Amino acid sequence: MSDSLRFIGRLVAKPKLVGAIAPSSRALANAIAAQMPTKGAILEIGPGTGVATQALIERGVSPDQITAIEYDPEFARLIAQRFPRIKLIKGDAFDLDRTLGDREPFAGIISGVPLLNHSLERRKRFVQGLLARLKPGAPLVQFSYGLHAPVAAPPGVSVTLAALVLFNLPPARVWVYRQG
Repeated sequence: MSDSLRFIGRLVAKPKLVGAIAPSSRALANAIAAQMPTKGAILEIGPGTGVATQALIERGVSPDQITAIEYDPEFARLIAQRFPRIKLIKGDAFDLDRTLGDREPFAGIISGVPLLNHSLERRKRFVQGLLARLKPGAPLVQFSYGLHAPVAAPPGVSVTLAALVLFNLPPARVWVYRQG
């Protein structure tokens, strides 16, 4: 089955969990991966079909350094099949304490969670929870289809627009949050 058909099927089954009408494009995946360091542990939240995961690996990130959290069981099976060397966790990204436990801080985090499908308070808690799991100055990359960052930068954190990707359906923005 093609990724587009698989993606549409998941969108119909769970519209709140799938935030787009098509999988992320290679252009979006490359724009996301360009923000990540190539050394150190990377956390990917909501890898979906694995387009950004593949872009990370092509950029030089070792699969052994990637931890992915996927909530949807069908996407989790797909990711496990495509990327057997990454650490895949089937769990809830909104409950990181239970899903991840106590781990060393990450060198970078990518979030593919459709934050605009959630309340502003839930989005704020989510982003703050991710920021707390980063090394100082490490990037939290969140892509979004909105005109503005899905969450304003909390105190002591900056948020910048790293890319506007027109070759994606729908067009997407890549936002980078950094502490300090």
